[in-house]
Amino acid sequence: MIEILTSHAFNTIQDLGRRGARRFGVSTSGAMDPVAIETGNALLGNERDAAGIEVQTFPFRLRFGADSAFALTGADCDAKLGDRSVPPWWCTRARAGDVLMIGPPRRGARAYLTLAGGIDVPRVLGSRSTHLRAAFGGLDGRALQAGDIVPVGAQREDGARCDFGTEPPELTIAEIEPSEDRVLRLRLMRAGEHDLFSKEMQATFWSTRWKISAQSDRGGYRLTGGQLTLAEPVEMRSHGVVAGVVQVPPSGEPIIQMSDANTAGGYPKIAAVVQADLWRLGQARPGSFIAFREVSYEDAVAAMAPLNAYIDKVRATADLYRAL
Repeated sequence: MIEILTSHAFNTIQDLGRRGARRFGVSTSGAMDPVAIETGNALLGNERDAAGIEVQTFPFRLRFGADSAFALTGADCDAKLGDRSVPPWWCTRARAGDVLMIGPPRRGARAYLTLAGGIDVPRVLGSRSTHLRAAFGGLDGRALQAGDIVPVGAQREDGARCDFGTEPPELTIAEIEPSEDRVLRLRLMRAGEHDLFSKEMQATFWSTRWKISAQSDRGGYRLTGGQLTLAEPVEMRSHGVVAGVVQVPPSGEPIIQMSDANTAGGYPKIAAVVQADLWRLGQARPGSFIAFREVSYEDAVAAMAPLNAYIDKVRATADLYRAL
């Protein structure tokens, strides 16, 4: 087990999400950066969907109750185990009584702490992810706070090799477009109501450098920098939405649905961020800028291949290293 010593708002237990429950009106939840948490689990030899801790407010401190291997992935943070620095995208071992401190990130927005054996809280609808609005999953359905005792599952390979890491995916996947002028560039497909917007509004959407507003959270990113309007009001029935969908409410400022996305909504959908880029958006902070590039459905599907290959390679290499 671990004991939480310092935790500010919205640090939660997450895994890869709650699949198959949207028909009950339950959002998927799960890590905002699923690549980071899955890579952490790969470094440790955990199951790919083992639960970890998503840290998005800093500093975060905890004490280990027993010897334990752990990994830090996601945002590039100043982290220390006692007096020893812990690099990002790295796994190492703590001794019982050691204190881990994760400081504010130099780059990125969310750090992920995974532990050998995974966080061992009960599954709710097939997932250990915290659903804050519904107040279930994770630890009593709420954010972590000082004094919490968090259970950890049994380690499969106690004493296995640690102290190794990997390069973050944005440095190794050639297909990822680098951020230029501090603008994160994302790939999107047209969505169902794209053609309800005039050519002028479509051009505005695709050419604007959008700013992620402070009114953004795990449910959705609200964007500012332009205003999209329909030539005529359209009354739509509520319909299903998923993470990545870009809706345009009457205010004209788009909203990108994120991990805690509503399961249904009635706003027109102009586009959708491809799945292969959602983890990058999950690491974008409020106040930062993003820009869009249109891709086809075939391109969106193909974009997952290098990402899956990256995780497979990390897992295979980590498994080999531990077996030496």
